Amino acid sequence: MFAAELRPPRAELAATEGIDAWIDTYHAVRRLTRQGTFVFLTDNAVGAQEEDNLRHLVTNLGHDVPRERIVPFLTSKHTLDYCLSYAERAQQHGFSALVVLGGDKSVGIPRCVGHAWQLRQMLRQRSHTIALGGWANPHADPERQIDFLVDPGFNAEFYLTQVVSHFDTDKVSRFLRAAERRGVTLPGLFGVFYYRSANRRTLDALREFLPVPAEELAREFASGATAEDVCARTIRTLVDAGARHFYISNLPVARAQQVLANILEKVGVTA
Repeated sequence: MFAAELRPPRAELAATEGIDAWIDTYHAVRRLTRQGTFVFLTDNAVGAQEEDNLRHLVTNLGHDVPRERIVPFLTSKHTLDYCLSYAERAQQHGFSALVVLGGDKSVGIPRCVGHAWQLRQMLRQRSHTIALGGWANPHADPERQIDFLVDPGFNAEFYLTQVVSHFDTDKVSRFLRAAERRGVTLPGLFGVFYYRSANRRTLDALREFLPVPAEELAREFASGATAEDVCARTIRTLVDAGARHFYISNLPVARAQQVLANILEKVGVTA
């Protein structure tokens, strides 16, 4: 399965600029979901406050968009009351799944709970009808990460991973082997970042939030590879390593459907 992860407009955008950004987001969500692609919408990505993704979706998408294909993110970087009511709103408005994450501790407001599993536990106690997604990190110790996934307190039906690339094949393979050995049954989606260029300033900024193979990417782009080539190479390599499900981050919102289709064509699959 291939999903797209989109970032809602930042909350500090001017009114006109924010409206234009949301129009682009609506069009991207409509096009992607209507072709059967799942869409994840972030919440306070990289520490920047974003618009309330759920409120805008409910207000503007209408009922002709399959909401079971839209999965909002909820971080714990809100008040607890907000988090609990957010999940209730998501369920009431027909969203079938919700990814619940802790959120970056180094920037922005503090978390309302220490760890995301605690918030998922609270949500699970209130409702058993909405599927919850968690988080794993193949860059960390694989056995410890699997400990989290098999713990009954994880309280999730699926998980997403930190962004990985074709330069992280060994780490992904170790993670997958550990998951298989220990009987992990939760489906997982591996994160793949759509690097638009090898601009060093941009890559250095991204390193504050995710592992970035800056030198390796610079060499690939210098050799003539396009952004779509690099992204497709990552997916093909991870498929060879045993990964089967992916979400693609940082797609250009206005062209998200076409760019994703181009990437998958280079991979040799369809959405």
